[in-house]
Amino acid sequence: MDIQLKKGLLEFCVLAVLKKSDSYGYQIIKDISTCIEISESTLYPILKRLETGTYLETYSLEHNSRLRKYYKITEKGKDYMNEFLEEWKQVMNIYYFIKGEQNYE
Repeated sequence: MDIQLKKGLLEFCVLAVLKKSDSYGYQIIKDISTCIEISESTLYPILKRLETGTYLETYSLEHNSRLRKYYKITEKGKDYMNEFLEEWKQVMNIYYFIKGEQNYE
C-alpha cells in the first residue's frame, strides 16, 4: 500500500478504535493491527496530532500502581470521522468508475 495513503488512513483507524471505547496506546496498536500494521513510533505522533486538533482528549487512570494515559474521541473527532466517511463514498465511486463497474451509491 502507498505509504502516504496508509498514513492518512491510520488517523481514521485510531478514531474508529476510540469511537468504540476509550483506550490507551498499546491497546490501540493491538486493535488496529488486526487490519493494518502500526508501530508505537507511528501511533504516538498521530495521537498527538489528533489531540492538538481537539479530535481527541486524554485522561489518566491508575493501573497496577502506575498511571496509564487514555484517549477519548471528542464530538469534533466524531464529526471529522463522519466527514471522512462521506468523502470516502466519492472515492469509492471513482474506484468503481475506473474498474468499469456500477457506481457505489
